[in-house]
Amino acid sequence: MTASFPLPYAVFGVSGRTGAAAADALLRAGHPVRVVVRDPAKGRPWAERGAEVAVADLTDLAAMTKALSRVQGAYVVSPQHYKREDLFEMADLIAKTMARAALAADVPKLVALSSIGADRESGTGWIGMNRMFEQRLRASGVATIFLRAVYFMENWMPMVGQAVRSGTLPTFLAPPLRPVPMVATVDVGRAAAALLQEKSRGSSIVTLSGPQDYAPNDVAAIIAATLQKPVGVAVLPETEWPQALADAHFSRAALAGFTEMTRGINCAHIDIKSDPSAVERAGTTTLEQVIAELAQRQR
Repeated sequence: MTASFPLPYAVFGVSGRTGAAAADALLRAGHPVRVVVRDPAKGRPWAERGAEVAVADLTDLAAMTKALSRVQGAYVVSPQHYKREDLFEMADLIAKTMARAALAADVPKLVALSSIGADRESGTGWIGMNRMFEQRLRASGVATIFLRAVYFMENWMPMVGQAVRSGTLPTFLAPPLRPVPMVATVDVGRAAAALLQEKSRGSSIVTLSGPQDYAPNDVAAIIAATLQKPVGVAVLPETEWPQALADAHFSRAALAGFTEMTRGINCAHIDIKSDPSAVERAGTTTLEQVIAELAQRQR
């Protein structure tokens, strides 16, 4: 009699925060995991923890189909290529390949990382790439839970470093007293792992925020409390955004996408409540936990 073993969950993006958190949560829960990486070296730490490693480029249909074959489900992400002028075209190619591979592999369930604002047809900048991802997966007919996350708390990392050094927190978000939804990336990964394990049928949309909304002033206050020194807030005018982002080496198209997205957040065009069909969930990690750790690390 041949022993049967449970099929693994495939997890993409383990080199990033949400994929790593999803794979970690599934392994801790005792589930078999297959991490999908482009660079075999990135899979070694996961192999040491007992995960299977599949190597695939996200635009290689044959490799992607193999990576997604014989799984219980998969957490899928579409990494964005901010240094490319054709980043939107690349995002669409990845989305098409992912959708075709998932269909060919007969994946029973996907959890796809997306963003609030993906329901909007325009005016969302980078989030338009999440919308493409959703549309391609939806058209494939593969059952998919679209996990629309809000603003990542870890997005503050470079600004926290500047605040630690100068005593002033620069912010693209305005006005500085207006709270916006934010979530920790570890909670995104954990939510993805939980959704994969839940018994569900068909496709749905889930929004994920943190335990409460936060304003830029809250970020400054946490840094100040951590460092035991005053920290002010400086709203960056849009004319200064290109210079402030120079170290990121964005392409012109990527910079234009960032600008449109940030405008959309600041005017509430990109909003967690905009799609009434979405089910809301919340993580438990507070902004205090994330920002205090970032500030301590950069002291």
